[in-house]
Parts: sequence; structure tokens; C-alpha cells
Amino acid sequence: MASTEGVRKVLVLDFGGQYAQLIARRVRECRVYSELIPYDTPVEQIRAANPAGLILSGGPRSVNEPDAPTLDPLVFELGVPVLGICYGLQLMAKLKGGRVGRLESAEYGGATVSVVERGRLFEGLPADMACWMSHGDSVLEAPAGFVVTAQSDLLPVAAMEDREAGIYGVQFHPEVRHTAYGQELLKNFLYRICDIAPTWTPVSIIEEAVRRIQAEVGGERIVCGLSGGVDSAVAALLTYKAVGDQLTCIFVDHGFMRKNEGEEVEATFRRHFHVPLIHVRAKERFLSKLAGVTEPERKRKIIGEEFIRTFEEESRKLGKARFLVQGTLYSDVIESGTREAAKIKSHHNVGGLPEDVDFDLVEPLRMLFKDEVRVVGAELGLPESIVWRQPFPGPGLAIRIIGEVDEERLQILQEADFVLLDEIKRAGLYRQIWQSFAVLPAIRSVGVMGDERTYAYPIVVRAVTSDDAMTADWARLPHDLLERISNRIINEVPGVNRVVLDISSKPPSTIEWE
Repeated sequence: MASTEGVRKVLVLDFGGQYAQLIARRVRECRVYSELIPYDTPVEQIRAANPAGLILSGGPRSVNEPDAPTLDPLVFELGVPVLGICYGLQLMAKLKGGRVGRLESAEYGGATVSVVERGRLFEGLPADMACWMSHGDSVLEAPAGFVVTAQSDLLPVAAMEDREAGIYGVQFHPEVRHTAYGQELLKNFLYRICDIAPTWTPVSIIEEAVRRIQAEVGGERIVCGLSGGVDSAVAALLTYKAVGDQLTCIFVDHGFMRKNEGEEVEATFRRHFHVPLIHVRAKERFLSKLAGVTEPERKRKIIGEEFIRTFEEESRKLGKARFLVQGTLYSDVIESGTREAAKIKSHHNVGGLPEDVDFDLVEPLRMLFKDEVRVVGAELGLPESIVWRQPFPGPGLAIRIIGEVDEERLQILQEADFVLLDEIKRAGLYRQIWQSFAVLPAIRSVGVMGDERTYAYPIVVRAVTSDDAMTADWARLPHDLLERISNRIINEVPGVNRVVLDISSKPPSTIEWE
């Protein structure tokens, strides 16, 4: 568990549910610090963390399976309120002597629950609420001492509580936006039941990060891998605030940035801040390492290792730095694989790191979500052009070229991506869209231009809306905007004769193609 001394926190016990990380994020939106921990974290370790409340997440298993994830019953004896969600509700019901089983059918999607006993969770909320269900098992009978507080047409127990014991549970998912008043229900748990004040603010995040960095680094020299995005920029400024001139930023320009971005990053950082900065232009180095490589995970691993090797070389020139700062986010860690979450893809700064790293890593944003990083960046004085820059993968355009990366394909994609973003900005949609970018599959198709046959690349337009990149929906771009994008790319970018639109959401797709 991260060090958050003095911060009143809620711990989310992760049973492997698809929304477990979202619970932690929704709690933080209530300005309460939360942290995700494994479901079988020892009780003494939980006690030592001094939480103000516990939330049991959903999970993909049935609590009636012989080897299903379970909970040490002593968790209920810690003297802190507990909220069970979905699997968490079912598990607490079973452990407390209730009955859990299958109804005639599972329930996935929208439903309506009716409050039958106001209880503490539902204070101030309507009697009937739309909510999001995702479960196979159900609580058929509440344990002795529990009051059923909500039901639905299908569920005899949609919510229950033992007010005296401080144990509460809901079958639906209040953390999902489809649940009306879900955030209000969480606030009732946090503010009324756990008695936590909403003090997890940008200022408190900065103060906590500065203390943690100072304690970790001491008087040692430190380098930061600056990429130009908001994550590494905020990590750099937090570190500089903590240790001052002990920090040197190293901007490794692998050549896979968007058009003109390397120069823009350097100019912006030097103009607005006084942190020492080294700009390493390493395009040829990275291209040579990727020659002949087509497999996405290999690309990521190669780029991650070359980043580290470049940092090592540059730091030796400075007199050997012990620490490397990275802008790793909570979502990076989750997607690169945790014990309860399967690996989706390696992030170059997490799963893509080589085993023999010659640095101790400092990751001040490791427990933060993207929206929190943006707010902290604004508080630190970052310009809007950086704070609101759309997320950009560490490996850059190398993982937006589907196939081998070479100079020709890289230049084509840079130009096409430039046109796409230019039109998105002209339409006033840049801030509304989570990510918008071009993809170049290394295939060719036949076309006709100027009465002559062409055999050229297609460009895929990808634009998604999201809150946190854990889930995403494809953006419904206006048809006239799509027409302008297509016309400009085909007319202005040599080597392209076709533009297509990606209309898949996450899940089942990921945002990036590789």
C-alpha cells in the first residue's frame, strides 16, 4: 500500500471485478483518497493502514465455488464501515450466514431498484432508481441482523445493511455511470457513514507527493524521462518542487512523436520552467532497433529498453544519477497486469522495462488517474497546451504503424495524424474527445487518382470518448468533419489513397491498435 500518512483513506479490496479500479476512481472523485489492494491482504496489514472505510469489489466468480476468493471474517471486526458491491455483497452475506444462489436467470444491464427501508446508504435519494446490474448469483436471504433496504422485480435483496455492525451492501454497481445517484450513494457511505471529510484536493496531492519524493530520494541526483505529455511533465514538476536542482530532465526524442512535437516540447518546457533539460535526438537509433520487428509486444519491449539504456548513458555523462522519475499512472499499472487483472498490453514504463534497470524508479503519479494528474498539473501552473494534451503512448507512432516501422511509413503517419488533429481542433472537439489519432496498417489497396491506378496505404481514423481510459466509446464525429479529414489526408499525404473509420469501443477493443 502506498504511503499516505495522515490521509484518511478508503481501501478497495479487489476481487477481480471489471469495475474494481473504477470504484477507487469514483471514491477519489468524492475527494476522498482510495487505494486498491488484493482481497487477501492480511488483516493486520489492513489495520496498520488505518483506513476509515473498506469497500469490497465485484468479481467474476461465484461465492459458492469451492476455491472462490474469500475474505478473512476478522475484517468485519476492525471497527470500520464496510460496503460490499455485487460479489462483495454476496460474500458478506454468505460469511454472515445468509443464503446466496442462482435465480432463474442472470442479470446484466439496466434495472430499477426500489428502496423498501430508507437506511443510511439511501438517505436523500429517490425511492426508485435506475441502476446497472452485472451478476449471476444473488442474495436469496439476508443474514440475521441485516435489514433489506432495496429490492427489484427480480431480487429479494438488492441492498442490505447491519447498521450496528457498520456493514452495508448493494447488488448493483454505484460506480458505473449508468446507475443514477450512484455517486450520491457513495458519498453517503463516505461522508455520513465513514465520517470522512472531502479533503483529497490538488494541494493535498501535491504536498503528499513532495513529502514522499523527498523521503525516497534524499540528497541523491535524479533524472526524469520527459516525454512532452502531461504525465511526465507533472511528474517532473512535482519532483523539481521536492528536490530542486538535484533533478535533470532528459527528453529522449525517439522520432516517433507527432509532427514537430519534439521541438514544441523543448520550446514549451524551456519557456515556462527552469528545470535543467537535455534533448536527446535518437530517431535513427530507435528505427534501427525496430528494423524487421512487427510483433506489438516486441516493439514495446524494445522501445522500453532503449529508453532506459539512453537514460543510463546520459546520466553517466552527468555523473551517475541513482533515481529515474517516470510518469507512470494507475491505469498503466493495471493494463500491464496486476495479480487480479490480466495483462492487456505492456506499457513501456511498466511492463516494457528491461529486467536489469540501472536506476531506482521514482513514480510520483503511480497511484493517480489521468483526470487527477490534469488537475494537479493545472495547480502546478502547467500551460493548457500540456495539461489538456490528449494521451499519447510512450512508444509513440511506432505502435500506430501496424507492421514494421520504417522512415517512409513514419513520415506518412505523421502527416496524416497532423491533418486529423488539425481538423479536430478546428471543429472545437479536441477537449471533448479523449483521444483522436491516425493508424497506418502496413497493407496497401488499389485506388484511382488522376485516372491512374494507385496502390497505396490506408489510414484508419480512431477517435474515442472516455473518462479514464479503462473503458471507451467511439466518438460520433460529424459527417462533414469526417469528409474534410478524408479529403485532406488523401490529397495532402503522398502514399495514401483510402481513409477508414474505427467504430469499435473498449471493451472489446483497446483504444490503441497495438
